[in-house]
Amino acid sequence: MIYFALLSQLIKKVEAMTLQNTVQSAYDAFLKFSDGKQVVLLHPQSRLRSVLVAQLFKDSNTKTFYYALGENDTNLQSFIESFAHDMSAQHPTFGRHLYMLPYQLHQNFAEDVDRVLDAMVQEIAELSDESFVLILDEYDRSDDANDINRFVEYLADLLPPQCKLVINSRTMPRLPWLSMIAKDQAIILKDDQLITSDIYGPHTHKKYDLEVFALGPGFVRLNGDLVDTWEGHLPRLLLFYALDRPVVTRAEICGAFWPNLDMDQAVNVFHVTKRRLHKALDLDVLLHIDNYYQINSDLTVYYDIVDYVETLVKGRYSEGDEQFAAWQRVVDLYKGPFLQGHDETWIIDRRRAMRAGYIEAVVGMAQTWQEQGKGEAALKLYRSAIEEAYDREDLHQAVIILYNNLGRRGEAAAHFQQLEKAFKDQGKSLSEATIQTYNDIMA
Repeated sequence: MIYFALLSQLIKKVEAMTLQNTVQSAYDAFLKFSDGKQVVLLHPQSRLRSVLVAQLFKDSNTKTFYYALGENDTNLQSFIESFAHDMSAQHPTFGRHLYMLPYQLHQNFAEDVDRVLDAMVQEIAELSDESFVLILDEYDRSDDANDINRFVEYLADLLPPQCKLVINSRTMPRLPWLSMIAKDQAIILKDDQLITSDIYGPHTHKKYDLEVFALGPGFVRLNGDLVDTWEGHLPRLLLFYALDRPVVTRAEICGAFWPNLDMDQAVNVFHVTKRRLHKALDLDVLLHIDNYYQINSDLTVYYDIVDYVETLVKGRYSEGDEQFAAWQRVVDLYKGPFLQGHDETWIIDRRRAMRAGYIEAVVGMAQTWQEQGKGEAALKLYRSAIEEAYDREDLHQAVIILYNNLGRRGEAAAHFQQLEKAFKDQGKSLSEATIQTYNDIMA
C-alpha cells in the first residue's frame, strides 16, 4: 500500500512538472512571436488560452490590463460603458476623455463612432508610457455584435505603439485576419505554435472546385473554366468579400457594399446580388448558417490571398534558402494590387495590407541579393517596390545608397532630385533621414 501511495505521489509530481513545462513553453512562444506585433489572437482551439492569460498577470515584467466581455455586451454602447467602468478600477484616470464627449453621444455611441474611437485611443495611450498588454477575454460574447467587431477592427489600426492587444475567444473572431497578418500587425497562436497555415481551416487539396484570384484585376475559375457570366461586378465582389473573413453577417455585407442605403433597401439589393452570384456559378456558394453567411463547406476553394498570406508568414519565420523561396513565391503570387480597378473602401483597405506584404517580400529578397554582392539584382527589386509604394522613403534611401555603392553617383543624385520634385508637387517635404542619406553620399 505504501508503495502505491508513493507511486501515486510521484505520478502527480511528474504530471505537475509536465504541465508546468508545457505552460512555460507556450508562454515563451507568446513572448517570442508577439514581439513587435500589436494584435495577438489566442486560437480558439488552444488548450492553454486561459492559462496563458493567467501567466501574463503573473509575469512581473509585463504590465497587463484586463477586460472580460460580459453577457450584456451585445452592442457597442454596453461594451464601451462596461469596458470604461472596469478599466477605471485598474487605472484611476481612465475614462476622462470618454466622459468629455457630448451628452448625446453618451446616449448612443454609434452616432459618431470616429469621435468615440479617438477618445478610446487616447484613453488606452494614457494607460502607460511603457509597453503593456491589454487583454480582451471571452471575446466570443461579441459574436453577434457587428458594431463591437467593427469598433475593435478600427481600434486595432489605431492602437498606440506601446500597447499589445491580446484577444482570447472560444470562436474565431470576425476580424479581417488575412489583412492584419499581411501587414505584419497580427499573429495567431495555438499554445506554443504560431499558426502559419490553415488560418481559416484546412484548405490544401489536389484539385479545387473553385479557384479565386484577387491579386490583380481578379477572376474566378469553376472546375477549371473561367467564370464570365457575372451580370455586373457586384456578384463577383460579393464572393471576394465573403472569402475575406471566416464568416460574415448580412449587416456587414450591406454596410460594406451599400452604406448609403437604408437597411431594407440594402437587404433587397443584397439578395438580388446573391442570386446573381449563385446563377453565375450555377451553385449555392454563399450559405446562411446560424445567422452568418459563409462559403459552402462542400466546395474545395483555392483563394490566392490565403496562399499569399500564409507564404508571407513562412518567409518571416524561416531563414536562408527557405526564406528566399517564400519571398519569391509571394512576389510571384502578387499579380497586381488587390482587385485592381475597384475603389470600394473595404477593397482599398485590403489593397494597402497586401501591398505592404509584397514590399516586405521584395525588400527581403533585395537584402539577400545585397548580402551576396548582387547589387544590380537588388536595385531592380527595390525599384519594383517603389512602383507599388512611391511614398515609402526607406525604399528610395536604399536605392540612393545602392546607386552609390555601384559607382553610379550621378544616378543617385538624379533619383533624389526626382523624388524631391515629386514630393514638392504633392505639397510634401522629404524626411530628414532621406535628406541626410543623400548628403552623406554627396559629401
